[in-house]
Amino acid sequence: MTTSTEIPHGNMGEVVRYFLRLGFLGFGGPVALVGQMERELVNDRKWLTKEQMREAIAICQSLPGPLAIQVGIYIAWLRCGFWGAWAGGWAFILPNFLIVAGLGALYVYLGDLQPVTAIFYGVSPAVIALILHSCYRLAKLGMEDWLQWAIAVVCLVVTVILQAEVALLFIGAGIVGILYYGSLFKRTPATLPVIMAVPAATAPITPVATASTLGKLLLFFLKAGSLTFGSGLVIVPFLEQGLVQQYGWLDERQFLIAVAVGMISPGPVVITATFVGYLVAGFWGSVVSTVGIFLPSFLFVLIVAPLLARHRGNANVQGFVKGAYGAAIGTILGACILLGKIAIGDWLTVAIGILSLVVLFRWKVSNPLLIAVTSVVGLIAYPLLQPTWVMVH
Repeated sequence: MTTSTEIPHGNMGEVVRYFLRLGFLGFGGPVALVGQMERELVNDRKWLTKEQMREAIAICQSLPGPLAIQVGIYIAWLRCGFWGAWAGGWAFILPNFLIVAGLGALYVYLGDLQPVTAIFYGVSPAVIALILHSCYRLAKLGMEDWLQWAIAVVCLVVTVILQAEVALLFIGAGIVGILYYGSLFKRTPATLPVIMAVPAATAPITPVATASTLGKLLLFFLKAGSLTFGSGLVIVPFLEQGLVQQYGWLDERQFLIAVAVGMISPGPVVITATFVGYLVAGFWGSVVSTVGIFLPSFLFVLIVAPLLARHRGNANVQGFVKGAYGAAIGTILGACILLGKIAIGDWLTVAIGILSLVVLFRWKVSNPLLIAVTSVVGLIAYPLLQPTWVMVH
């Protein structure tokens, strides 16, 4: 690490208390959370300097995984060392886990009621709009040239038509990025953009956790947590492919519900994994899925970040990240097309989707508020229109 990270260690208890509070109140997405940490920990508490905060953001932006969680782990590591990183990071995650696991339990036991179907009739097109809006902002911040857009288009087509392995798309795009932006065939170093990631049925019987299912959940979310470059929204195509197409644990409408829960709850979108885990295998499924999706972030911050702090100027490293970022945009858009076929099926859902996009682009409306309004629309409209196309598991 650079000498700028040499700061006095603090009390682990205060680190845990701070991140517990931030986890409970952390609405607004990764940009808002990182900004809040900067205000409170740099300006107010003086836990670290502005230079250290900038270094933390730059390093974590270059790693796969949810930005805000990784910045929190990094700060906890600076403050209290190795064990402080584990304690602070899980304290940050715990409130999100409790909230989303609780919502998962409610959905499992109440999901067969008509009002629940009505709510998600209205919410589903709004979720598509939220993902598209976030994807637009991500593209605006991190897509710089023709190659990244070409990678995005290829990944979009492959995701929609071939439904290929998303992990392979990311690896392949990263290799293309190394070849084009890296130093293997040219001397000009690539420039890595400073990217601030922006924040994306029924189940009438209790899910059963078996050792086989829990093992598959853990391995699946470990892979997803290791390859979510660019934004937590990248988990959307991963989950859609794995949980809906490959394993068949969820249908498309249940999956849209899971994404909606992840987008309206505090913390990163990847907390969707907790909700999915509960639907698939109950409480222990939610625990295993949460550990799987976040464990790579701890390992990246504690093992890879110190190396990246020394080598993040390497053109090949930057090239891989830029290529993978293009793949992220393409796969997110591809997932939107696949999910849109399920979420939008009549004139009202088309109207909700379009109006949601207009509101998101015109005004700074919070995700929970948009979901709440469209929930009311669904509750009112569903009994009147009685759409037969809405999937009911």
